[in-house]
Amino acid sequence: MIAGMAVLMMTCKGENQAFHFDEMTYSPRETVFKLFAPADAACFVVVGNDSVKMTLGKDSIWTATVKGDQKGQTYEFVVNGQASPGVFAKAVSVNGQKGVVVDLKDTNPEGWETDGHVFRPYNDLIVYEMHHRDFSIAREDAKYPGKFMALTEPWAIDHLKELGVNAIHILPSYDYGSVDETRLNEPQYNWGYDPMNYNVPEGSYSTDPGRPEVRIREFKQMVQALHKAGIAVILDVVYNHTYDIEHSNFQKTYPDYYYRKNADGTYSNGSGCGNETASEQPMMRRFMIESVKYWINEYHIDGFRFDLMGCHDIETMNAIRKAVDEIDPTIFIYGEGWSAGQCALPTEELGVKANITKMPRIAAFSDEIRDALRGPFDDDTKAGWLGSGIRIFGSSDLAGFKESMKFGIAGAIAHPQVDMSKVNYSKEPWATEPTQMISYVSCHDDMCLFDRLKTSLPGVSKDELIRLDLLAQTAVFTSQGVPFMLSGEELLRTKQGVHNSFESPDSINHLDWSNKEKYPQVFNYYKNLIAMRKNHQAFRLGSASLVRENLEFLDMPEKIVAYRVNGAAVNGAAVNDSWRNIIVILNASRADTEVNIPEGNYTIVCCDGVINENGLGNLQGSKVIVDAQSALIIHE
Repeated sequence: MIAGMAVLMMTCKGENQAFHFDEMTYSPRETVFKLFAPADAACFVVVGNDSVKMTLGKDSIWTATVKGDQKGQTYEFVVNGQASPGVFAKAVSVNGQKGVVVDLKDTNPEGWETDGHVFRPYNDLIVYEMHHRDFSIAREDAKYPGKFMALTEPWAIDHLKELGVNAIHILPSYDYGSVDETRLNEPQYNWGYDPMNYNVPEGSYSTDPGRPEVRIREFKQMVQALHKAGIAVILDVVYNHTYDIEHSNFQKTYPDYYYRKNADGTYSNGSGCGNETASEQPMMRRFMIESVKYWINEYHIDGFRFDLMGCHDIETMNAIRKAVDEIDPTIFIYGEGWSAGQCALPTEELGVKANITKMPRIAAFSDEIRDALRGPFDDDTKAGWLGSGIRIFGSSDLAGFKESMKFGIAGAIAHPQVDMSKVNYSKEPWATEPTQMISYVSCHDDMCLFDRLKTSLPGVSKDELIRLDLLAQTAVFTSQGVPFMLSGEELLRTKQGVHNSFESPDSINHLDWSNKEKYPQVFNYYKNLIAMRKNHQAFRLGSASLVRENLEFLDMPEKIVAYRVNGAAVNGAAVNDSWRNIIVILNASRADTEVNIPEGNYTIVCCDGVINENGLGNLQGSKVIVDAQSALIIHE
C-alpha cells in the first residue's frame, strides 16, 4: 500500500474485456471514486452533502474525482436513483447505509506491522467454531461481552490455550443486516448469514458502531491478540447469497448482473435464502477473489470457511485458491460441500463435496461421519451408531454406520478396507488427501451434541449422555481429517433442544461457563484428547499414502469400531511417532465388551472417560475388555 493512501485496484479479464470494481482511492489531495454500473445508467456519487456526476469510461466503469481532503466524509453511489455504499466499501456508517472515506493505516493497532499469519500445516489444525456473542455474553468477568474485544481478554485467551485449539472459526463477522446497530441496548441476536457489506466488520460487535474506524481497529486487535497466542483466525464468508435482492448493494449498482436466474426468469434459490449469486460472472468472481485477498492483507486472516460452497462454481473456487497461494499457501480454505437447493448451474460445475477432487487443497465437511455417529441432520429423533447400545437397529443400518465412520476416520480418501457401497451419502471417495475432509459431529447449524443425543435417546441418564459425548469426540479427534468442534462442547453445551438457533435469544445460545466447574471430567477429557492428537503424528498423518500404509481397521462386533495405526516409520515414510502400534477401540454398547486385538505389550492411555498420555496401566496378550460407551486407546 502506498504511504498515506488506501488503494484497492481490482481488475478482471473476462469476455475479452477488462473489468474494474467500484473503489474509493483516498489521498489528502483528492479522492477518486469508481463504480461498475450499466453503461446506460445515470450515476452520481454523493460525498457528504455534495452530489458529483460520474463520467462513463470503458468497460462500464464510472469515475468521479473529488478534490481536497475527504477523510471522514460519508459517500453513496446513486445509480438510476438507487443509493448504496457500492459493493466493496471498506468502512461504513452505522447499519452500513453509507460508505465512509478512511485511511486504513489510521486503524492499525500498535504493533500491527509485525503481526503475521499463524503458519501451521493443515493436518495440525484443530478448529473451534464460535459466535462472538455466544462465547462471551454470559461471562461474568468479561469486560467486553459479545464484542470483538472479548477475544483480547486474558480469560478468553487462557481458556482457548488451556483447551488446546489452535484455530478459531468465527461465524460471520462482516457487516450484516439483521441487527440494528442503533438499538444495541435491546435484545437482538443473529448468526449473521445475511450479508450487507462483505468487507467491513460488523458494527454490533464493536464498542461504538457509530464511529467507522472503531470496528476496523477492534477487529484487528482481536486478530492480533489471537495471533500472539498462536491461534489462527478463520473467517466464515457468505458469498453465495445476499440479505435479499431488493436492498442488495449488488442489485442497486448493477441490477441482475450478480444473480443467477432460472430458465423462466425467476431467481435461482440454491442458497435457500431467496437468491443465489452468480460466481461464474466475471465481476462476481473477481469480487470474491479480491474480497478474500482484502481480508488476508488488511486483517491478516488465516483461513476461510465458505458457506454453501456447493453454490459456487469450481473455476471460481480454484481461482480463489490460486490467488490465496500467491499471498500465503498455508492459508486454509474449506466449506460446506453442498447447496440448500437446486442451483441454476449443473452440479458437475459446482463446488459440491463430490467435486472436491477437482479442487486441490480445498476441504469440505464430512456429513458421513457426523450423521453416522449421531444420526441424520434432517431428523433429530433418529439416532446413529452412538445410540446402537440403546436403540434397536437392523444389521444393514449398523453396517452403514460403521462403514461411514471408517470412511471418516480415514479422511474420506480411498482406503482398501472401506466398502463405499455401504457408506452414507457418498459411493466414491471424494477427498484426494485427508486434509480435504473436516471431521466433526456438531456445529452451529444444528443441535449441539449433548442436545442431539438427549433428543434421539429419550430417557437416557446424564451419565450415559456424557459418556456418549466423549466417545463421539474421540472418533472426531483421532480421525485423519481436520478436526472441528463447536464452541462450548467442552462445557457440555446445551441450547435447550433448539435445532436452528440463528435468532434465538442469549438465554438459548450463551455458553454456561459454570459447567467448567460442574463437569470437570468433560473439559479435562476434551483438553487431553486435543493434546494427545497434537502430541502424536499418527493421528494426523497428513497424506493419503501414509494413511493407507499405516491405518488398519480391525474386525469387531457390531457396536464397536476399532483400528490400528502404525506410528513407526514404514518403508521410509516419516511417521516416527513416539508411540507405535496404536489401537483405538470405540464401544457404543451398554455392556463392557471383550474383543480380540493383535498380540502385544500395551500401555493404556485412554480408558473409561479418562485420558493420560503417561499411562493408566499396562496389559499383555491378545484380548482386552472395553468399558461400555467409551473409548479405549492403547499403544506399544
